[in-house]
Amino acid sequence: MKNILTSWIGLTDLKASNGMPDVGMGPIVQAVTSRTYDEVCLISDLKKEDTQSYVGWISKKTKAPIKLYPETLSGPTVFSEIYQSVVRSVEDIRKRHGEDTNFTFHISPGTPQMAAVWIILSKTRFPAEIIESSLKYGVQTTSVPFDISADFLPDLLRKPDRNLEKMAAGMPKDAPEFEDIVYRSQEMENVVLRARRIAPRSIPVLIEGESGTGKELFARAIHKASPRQGEFICINCGAIPKDLAESEFFGYNKGAFTGAEKKKIGHFEAAHEGTIFLDEIGELSKDIQVKLLRTIQESEVKPIGSNKPVKINVRIIAATNRNLIDEVAQGRFREDLFYRLAVGVIKLPALRERSGDISFLVDCFLRQINTDSKNEPGYKHKKISASTKNLLMQHPWPGNVRELQNTLIRAAVWSVDDEINDNDIREAIFPIVTDSKGRDGILNQSLETGVDLPQIMKKVAVHYLKRGLEKKHGNKTKAAKILGLSSYQTLTNWLKKYGLE
Repeated sequence: MKNILTSWIGLTDLKASNGMPDVGMGPIVQAVTSRTYDEVCLISDLKKEDTQSYVGWISKKTKAPIKLYPETLSGPTVFSEIYQSVVRSVEDIRKRHGEDTNFTFHISPGTPQMAAVWIILSKTRFPAEIIESSLKYGVQTTSVPFDISADFLPDLLRKPDRNLEKMAAGMPKDAPEFEDIVYRSQEMENVVLRARRIAPRSIPVLIEGESGTGKELFARAIHKASPRQGEFICINCGAIPKDLAESEFFGYNKGAFTGAEKKKIGHFEAAHEGTIFLDEIGELSKDIQVKLLRTIQESEVKPIGSNKPVKINVRIIAATNRNLIDEVAQGRFREDLFYRLAVGVIKLPALRERSGDISFLVDCFLRQINTDSKNEPGYKHKKISASTKNLLMQHPWPGNVRELQNTLIRAAVWSVDDEINDNDIREAIFPIVTDSKGRDGILNQSLETGVDLPQIMKKVAVHYLKRGLEKKHGNKTKAAKILGLSSYQTLTNWLKKYGLE
C-alpha cells in the first residue's frame, strides 16, 4: 500500500523556499522530513515560475518523488473550484496507485477554504489522515470530532447551473403549489422547474419514475399550479379489475347491465374542467387503451348503455414505473396512445440519483415524525447523529422516498433513547430483495411460452453497467475493474453495444 502526502502549496511554503528565516522550513517540508511517504503530490494555483521554483527546492529535501498538479482558480476561497481541483488530483492519484492508496491530507498550507475541503473529503469520499504543522508543535495528526456526509457537497460547491437559470427565467420565484416536494438537489430542481413550466398548459403529461419517487405528489402539484377549476381525480389503474375498468372510467346508464340500478358518473366526467391522474397506466388492458385513446382524441366519453356522448374538458396526467417505450416495443402498450400521452414528459430520478437529498429528507421527515408523535404516550423527541445519517446514505433505497420515510418511522418507534443510532437504523431497514427469481423476475422464468434471452441479457448488462459507472463517478477504468471487465476499452465496447456510450 502506497503512502501519499497531498497538499496545496501555500504562501508560507514559498517564503520558506526563498530563505525567509521567520517561517522555518514551511509546512510541507516539515511533513516530508518528519514522516516517510512514497510520493508527495502538490496542488498549486500559484504563478508557474513560483511553483516550478518551489518544486525544485523541495525535491532536494526529500527522497520521495514529487508530482505536481497545476490548477487555475478564480480565487483561493472559491469552494467549488477548490473542491473540483482536489477531486481531480486525488482521483488521478488513485488511478495511478490503486484503490487501496493510503492518503494523508495536509491542511496547513493554503486558505481556510482549502483546509475545509480537505477535512470534508477525508471524512467522506476519500478517507485519509489529516495532518497539520507549525513551528511550535511540529507535525501533528488532526482529529476531527465529527462525521459529515458528502451528500450535500454537490449543492454547496457547485456553480450555478446556467440551464436552470434560463429555465426559471420569467417564472415567479416562489412556487407554493410545489412546497410539499422536499428536495435541494440540482437533479430535482431541474425536474420541478420543468413541472412548473408545464403546469399552466393544458397538455397531457406523462410522469415516469420508480415506485416511491413521488409521481402522485408531482401530479397534484401540477394540477394546483394550473388554471383548472375542476377536481383532481386520482385513479390507480392497476387496482381496477379489467371487467370494471370501462364503467369506472366512463360511467353507465341505469339498466345498462344487470345490477345497474341507477346512473353512475365515470371518473372522466367527474374530472370535467379538472385533472385526471392515471397512475400506473401501463397496467391497462389493450381494450381500455383503445377507448382511452378515443376519449383523448374526441374530448368526449360515452357511458355504457348510452348512445349520446358527453363532452368533457379534462387534462390527463399519466404515470408509470415502467418504461413505456419498451412496453410499446414489446406490444404491450399502444403506440398511438403513448404519443398522445407523452407530450409533456417528466422523468423523476430515483432517490439514489438525487445527490444531496437524502440528508435533507432525513431531517425533514424526522421533524415531521416528532411533530406527529409528540402527543403519543411514551414518545421521546428524536434526533439522529451524523454517523447514523451517513449509514442511511449508503443504502440504495430501492423503495425510494417512501421507503426512507417508513424506515425512519420504524426507527423512531423502536428507538428507546433520544437519539436514533446505527443499530436502530439497521433493524429498521429491510434487506434488499434477492430471491431465487431475482427482483425483476430475471431468473426461473417460464419456458412454456418462450423467453427473450437477448433482451434478458441486455437488461442485466445495462443494470450493472449503469451501477458500475455511477459507483465510480464515471471513471471507466475503475468501473471496468469492479465489473470484472479486462480494460477500459472492453467497458467502452459494452457501453456501445447496449447504447449507453
